[in-house]
Amino acid sequence: MLTALLEWYIDHGRALPWRTERDPYRVWLREIMLQQTTVAAVIPYFERFLARFPTVDVLAAADEADVLRLWEGLGYYSRARNLHRAAQRIMSDHDGEFPQDVAALQSLPGIGRYTAGAIASFAFEQPAAIVEANTLRLYCRLLGYADDPRSTAGQRALWAFAESLITSPGSPGTINQALMDLGATVCTPTEPSCEQCPVSRWCAAFAAGQQRDIPRPAKRIELTDVIEATVAVRHRGRYLLRRRPHGERWAGLWDFPRYAVTNHEPLSRTLVEQIREQTGIDIALGEQLAEFKHGVTRYRITLRCFHAERQSGRLRSDVELQWASPDEFAALALSMTGRKFARLLAERAG
Repeated sequence: MLTALLEWYIDHGRALPWRTERDPYRVWLREIMLQQTTVAAVIPYFERFLARFPTVDVLAAADEADVLRLWEGLGYYSRARNLHRAAQRIMSDHDGEFPQDVAALQSLPGIGRYTAGAIASFAFEQPAAIVEANTLRLYCRLLGYADDPRSTAGQRALWAFAESLITSPGSPGTINQALMDLGATVCTPTEPSCEQCPVSRWCAAFAAGQQRDIPRPAKRIELTDVIEATVAVRHRGRYLLRRRPHGERWAGLWDFPRYAVTNHEPLSRTLVEQIREQTGIDIALGEQLAEFKHGVTRYRITLRCFHAERQSGRLRSDVELQWASPDEFAALALSMTGRKFARLLAERAG
């Protein structure tokens, strides 16, 4: 089977900018970026990130805020924070050299079994298996695995199968790349191109006519509707920003003061009180300027964006707060909705 796969890969493998890359830092960076994100979306971020942080030591020495600013728009910001922490660990615990085995790689922040296998096989040609979205689907069909592939039993079966493939003669990195490409371009989620598949003769799902039913789809996440309000408080041409602390969504990013909306109190009074409690200042709440809708994990959020003017009071010293002009917004790492609101404010100011 692998011979047919690798022959197909020579002619049909994807032309990606990192295809021949063996630098473990670059392999690691791209694999972290590709989690929950498409290749097309990752490419410009990958190039910009490398231009700013070309090596692991430069990343380790960077300020977390600069790392988050370069990551802005990719989402799942814990990935960026873990990249930064792992780079620092590589410098402090491994003398600036990437570990080459899967177990040592998994000891680093943000590196799980798949990412460790990708780094070990792509950068160091270690016989390390990988199971991610594309190969999970491919392996399920090859095995005819109709049960839940995300269960403990399903993961055990798929990882065992992946390991059996990677222990065959040949380059582990090339085998893994070929398997991922086949899953991404031929063994697709819907309407797989079985007539073009180089390994269809070994596919149990194809033989049984079940390729459209396997793998079993993941359970759909039920979304919870949430309403939040954010307030752009202005004072002498600048707006109040708050850095979100660890433990909150978008930790480490700057945002306009933002609060959950309940039906217990009039919104205007609630926002004035919450601003005073959180920041120490009193405001005159103005009009609603916009309404954004976005999703975060299992929440479907409606964000109502308000304008306000500072009236009195002094900023609390125990909370990270700052005044920033619209011209200064671009240099700050903002949440996704914070960036949209900042652009709106800049347009109004211009």
